[in-house]
Amino acid sequence: MAVSYNKLWKKLIDLEMSKGELRVKAGISTRQLAKLGKNENVTTDVLVKVCKALKCNIDEIMDILERKGENE
Repeated sequence: MAVSYNKLWKKLIDLEMSKGELRVKAGISTRQLAKLGKNENVTTDVLVKVCKALKCNIDEIMDILERKGENE
């Protein structure tokens, strides 16, 4: 399985918030933000912090994608 945080970046655009502002408001590190930017796995703690900062649910910031060849 793979993750996509495209919903998060679209939400930031809608809120007119920069990634740096999100990082500060959520209290996450630049490394954690970079992992989100690369669609890499992060801890649920990071996702919860982002959701609290944006006052949203997790399904509003990420999608779980199936990789080709999985479940065959």
